[in-house]
Amino acid sequence: MWFKKKNIQMKNVPEAFLHYVWKYKYFDQTNLTTQEGEQIEILTPGQHNRDAGPDFFNAKIKIDDTTWAGNVEIHIHSSDWYRHNHHEDKSYDNVILQVVLVNDQKVERTNGSQIPTIEMNFNQDLLNNYQNLLDSEQWIACEDKLSCIDPLTLVFWIDKLGVERIESKYNSINNALKANNNDWETTFYQKLARNFGFKTNGEPFELLAKSLPVEYLAKCKDNLTQLEALFFGQGGFFESQLTEDPYYIELKKEYEYLRHRFQLAPIESHLWKFSKLRPINFPTIRIAQFAKLIHRSNRLFSRILEISELNELFTLFNIELDGYWQNHYTFRKNSPERQKKLGKQAITTIIINTVIPFLFIFGEKKNKKEFKDKAVQFLHDLPAENNKITKKWESLGIEQDNAYQTQALIHLKNNYCEQKKCLDCRIGNQLINQKKNE
Repeated sequence: MWFKKKNIQMKNVPEAFLHYVWKYKYFDQTNLTTQEGEQIEILTPGQHNRDAGPDFFNAKIKIDDTTWAGNVEIHIHSSDWYRHNHHEDKSYDNVILQVVLVNDQKVERTNGSQIPTIEMNFNQDLLNNYQNLLDSEQWIACEDKLSCIDPLTLVFWIDKLGVERIESKYNSINNALKANNNDWETTFYQKLARNFGFKTNGEPFELLAKSLPVEYLAKCKDNLTQLEALFFGQGGFFESQLTEDPYYIELKKEYEYLRHRFQLAPIESHLWKFSKLRPINFPTIRIAQFAKLIHRSNRLFSRILEISELNELFTLFNIELDGYWQNHYTFRKNSPERQKKLGKQAITTIIINTVIPFLFIFGEKKNKKEFKDKAVQFLHDLPAENNKITKKWESLGIEQDNAYQTQALIHLKNNYCEQKKCLDCRIGNQLINQKKNE
């Protein structure tokens, strides 16, 4: 670690930056002493805690001849201990060391025992480099510095972010599983429905699926007309009276029977959005495609688990409408006959946003590594995505060969760059720790 002592400029030093300096030991460790003159040696800085409680868990330090294991708390001023009311919180009684920029006050645990405190000294350039990133108004803070990054750092970071991107969907899926009593089929069906609605109609599509349990669909699975009646009826599409459309009348009649049989209540029709969508993406077309997928597939998630090749997934989702929908985009209004197929890009989006996270999280929760490996392999096998974010990364010289890499870079942009989490980013870490003359 390059080091040259300088006076630290105290103004606006973020505590998160001190966490970073401590975590990676980017501070002068020679002749560390407490306020009482005790010699300090940092054996391990501990594990960074981002939740409530002390800042670092399970640290190991040596005070004179005694080795201590416990927690570390970091502050700008030692008196912050009292401003944050740690002296009244027993969860801070196992703090073995306080690390500060300015030791302006002795601090004590709830039982009155004193906590050793040291002042941390680091190179001012670290803080300057970090501040420059925070002040940047470029698309990403390090846009003009990416060429300085070690290529291996980029490769390993993107590899980690790819998995992190999949894991980012864990909470959403896990919460849905809990709500559905750990029923994987129901949860997959609901999340798949949401992604059939894509960004514009994702919410009403998921509400529609939640209003229509899979066990009811199973009773009608072999009858596509009944499935369409259920989906369109529960979607609120039969509120109007279209007496001149025979298929509409047929579906509505079928739905009234099924609604009474299953005691169903539809969602509100105004939730669906048609404006600014191409007709091929109208919710009516997506609902008809979703109904046909259910018609063709028994226990959809179980089927997904059995699939081993990516082309099998594309075959499964290769839905083409026929009959009434060949010359309709909505009820009543005829249109020129056109193939209404779930496109390759739409299928790719569904695989990335639904199938892969479910495979990975199923493997995680069931301790079955083969499903996690399969999810990651599918991402590597899918082509690189082409959108605003991926195009911008490409313009900055970051090549992308597959969807694993594009997903990683989308995650990097949205979850690190947008939030200026440079301290948690390996690219930012390298730039912050860069010498001035490099």
